[in-house]
Amino acid sequence: MLKSMLRIAVRHLRKRKGYAALNILGLTVGIACCLLIFEYVAYERSYERFNPVADRVFRIQNEEFQHGKMVVPCASSMPALGPALKKEMPEVESVCRLNRLGMILGNDARNVRFKEDKVYFVDPAMLPLFDVPLVEGDARTALSDPGKIVLSATTAKKYFGSEDPLGKVLTAHGSGGTRPMEVSGVFKDYPGNSHIQMDVLVAYKERSRINGTYGTADDPIETSWGWTDFYTYVLLKKGVDERKFAARLPALMDRHFNNLPERKADNDRYHLTVMPMRDIHLYSHYTEEMEANGDGQAVAFLFLIAFFIVCIAWINYINLATARSLERAREVGVRKVLGALRHQLIRQFILESLLLNLLALVMAVGVVLVVNPLFGQLTGRPLTSVIRLPTRYWMYFAGVFIGGTLLSGVYPALVLSRYQPVKVLKGLFKNAAGGQWLRKGLIVGQFAASIILIAGTVIVYRQVSYMQNQQLGADIDQTLVVKGAGTGIRDSAYRSIFQSFKNEVLQLPGVKSMAASSNVMGEEILWSTDWNWIGNPAGKKKIENFMLGVDEDFVPAYSIRMAAGRNFSRSFPSDSKGVLLNETAARVLGFPSAQAAVGQLVGTGYGDYDSLHVVGVVADFHNEGLQKAIQPLVLLPNRDGRANYSIKVQAANAGGTVAAVKAIWNRHFAGDPYNYFFLDEFFSRQYAENQRFGEVFGLFAMFAVVIACFGLLGLSAYNVLQRTKEIGIRKVLGASVSSLLFLLSRDFLILVGVAFVVAVPVTWVVMDGWLQSFAYRIGISWWVFGVAGMLAVTVAFVTVGGQAMKAALGNPVRALRSE
Repeated sequence: MLKSMLRIAVRHLRKRKGYAALNILGLTVGIACCLLIFEYVAYERSYERFNPVADRVFRIQNEEFQHGKMVVPCASSMPALGPALKKEMPEVESVCRLNRLGMILGNDARNVRFKEDKVYFVDPAMLPLFDVPLVEGDARTALSDPGKIVLSATTAKKYFGSEDPLGKVLTAHGSGGTRPMEVSGVFKDYPGNSHIQMDVLVAYKERSRINGTYGTADDPIETSWGWTDFYTYVLLKKGVDERKFAARLPALMDRHFNNLPERKADNDRYHLTVMPMRDIHLYSHYTEEMEANGDGQAVAFLFLIAFFIVCIAWINYINLATARSLERAREVGVRKVLGALRHQLIRQFILESLLLNLLALVMAVGVVLVVNPLFGQLTGRPLTSVIRLPTRYWMYFAGVFIGGTLLSGVYPALVLSRYQPVKVLKGLFKNAAGGQWLRKGLIVGQFAASIILIAGTVIVYRQVSYMQNQQLGADIDQTLVVKGAGTGIRDSAYRSIFQSFKNEVLQLPGVKSMAASSNVMGEEILWSTDWNWIGNPAGKKKIENFMLGVDEDFVPAYSIRMAAGRNFSRSFPSDSKGVLLNETAARVLGFPSAQAAVGQLVGTGYGDYDSLHVVGVVADFHNEGLQKAIQPLVLLPNRDGRANYSIKVQAANAGGTVAAVKAIWNRHFAGDPYNYFFLDEFFSRQYAENQRFGEVFGLFAMFAVVIACFGLLGLSAYNVLQRTKEIGIRKVLGASVSSLLFLLSRDFLILVGVAFVVAVPVTWVVMDGWLQSFAYRIGISWWVFGVAGMLAVTVAFVTVGGQAMKAALGNPVRALRSE
């Protein structure tokens, strides 16, 4: 029986090759899109899955509240927190702290030196907690003492080549001099699907030695509760409820920090939160994140789109199958007269559906294997092969595929098998009104989804374009940034060397200006503390402000406008005790206007920044991408900054200028690597993820529209077939081709109109929610929906119009003989 049914199914597919090809093509595209999205989603949700204890590892994050308002949500916390958690929280099995600090390392024996950015000072517990197995060295002692360093395999090869690095010495270079570092271990390159990427691990105690406080009774690297640049991770004991653990953290902070008199006086509190390690990549977007994280909302949305697209493909199958119901009606009638039972007919049609779906699945897997490298480039992810998708994703797909295959086969089977043989053979049958409404509803759903995706794509592209083209308040074009210099040179000697270097660079014909600063645009500023307006008539009010060290050339080099007062100047020696504020800082500190701030005193209440006068106020500028709001910023005089040199160059011979600057660099800073980038390209990297999301979103929106057109083609073919005799009569009575074209297209255009009405509010709600994640965002214009609607109408009209035109130009005599 099965063999006979299979033979009949193959015969029908061969007989109607166009119908079979259209169905298989639609299903292939739909399934391939679904599998590609599954690959992307699987990778984004695979972060930390390689770590066997990741489900019990949590990062303790710090939220700073001032005057009842959260001002800094920070991924890092304080160095004293780790020991306190271990001592006072019995739920904690182990704790590790990490502090990131770049350094220049060199192998003097091989005369190689590199600047390393992914350097972490870590407690010994970090290795098992992050699942960092050593391929060389003893994990128990590798990070136990200061002066010990552990390298990734790639980093070890960079410094030692094919030599065994274990026990050998690298030299760490810094402004305080040089320090020998013994290589005590080598670990396999850390997986890319982790929220942390590391090349060098240094014993945590070495951080105290750099700070000059190692071995002291009050070492801030161990005891500070106010220094929040240290990441704290805990491994909870098995069976511990992290929510109950998190509920106990406020009491710990109150004991050690929040209840101190000075904290209460400033109305300043730290609130600790718990973030599961596996959730960091997609759901943590605090300051001081270790790496750029993903977007859990976007991933979930794409996951949903995967199901929508494949469902649209199955809806097409239903519409195309019912469009052929008239052709197969007589076959059903004859088979029933010959004794076929209804359940046998149903099995026959379901088998045909299964055969088509299996063929489409095989072709879809082949398509995915071919396009996978291109899709990986588009998403910027090292995607795994579809064959190696995690089991749970294949289970998701298997459930959807089996369910979709059965449902898409059952409905046409029920429709076809219910025909009564006497009426069928006499041509006296009509399709039920309920079935017509269902088919029309499916078309409305398809095009509503398509309009949502089209409008969503336009909104995503507009938002990305808005961020890329918005005025930043600072000119970053044609800016060559050279990173860091003067390691191993004392401050007194550095000043003269730097000034000589600067003078020679400024003499190059392709250089317009040069400035030094602690950060450049596109870098997250981590340097911050509480500032207040000394003499504020409203009373003392400390506010968290970020700080940027600049020289007197920084503001003019970047064409930053002065809102009030003046820039730093060498003509005013008192500027060494002055500051510049941005407009936001002036506002949050309580000044009624930018001009009112000039000449006033501001300060932190301690150290070098106890009391400083305001030299001027600069207009707000975007130091980071427009995803983030402009932060209050205090610009401090730092004429000898070592971190970044911003060199404004002429576009005509930028390459030659880069080479010329390198030659001067090598004469003055021979021991430092020459690392540079162009600032506009560096700044644009902040939008790379949003741009990729827009491209992926747009790609699958296009495929969704194409697949929806297959369904519309099926329904229009069905409609034309049903009205063949009517068309013939109208032509005999003198109907024009244009009137027939309108007649046959009208109903479908109405369906697209209904889909538009359904899609607009859904799109508005979904995309407005997405836009809320941006500090600076576009408004959703009505013309976006107009464009999406017109595009949908155009595509629908072209799809339907082909079928309608064919019928309108047909011979009316043949049409009248069709029934």
